[in-house]
Amino acid sequence: MRALLGVGVIGTLITALCCFTPILIMILGIVGLSALTGYLDYVLLPALGAFILLTLYALWRRKSRT
Repeated sequence: MRALLGVGVIGTLITALCCFTPILIMILGIVGLSALTGYLDYVLLPALGAFILLTLYALWRRKSRT
C-alpha cells in the first residue's frame, strides 16, 4: 500500500518537474536528442495525469481500509 502511494507521489513530482521546468529539455540537448522536445507534451501530460490518478487511487484505498 505504501509502495503504491510512494510510486504515485514520486512519479507525479518527477513528471511535474519535467513538465513545468526546462530540465528535461536541457538534458535532451546535452545528450543530442533535442529533436524530441516537440513530442514531450504527448508523453509528459498523459504521464502526469496517470501519476495523479495513481496517487488519488492509493489515497482512496488507504482511506477505505481504515
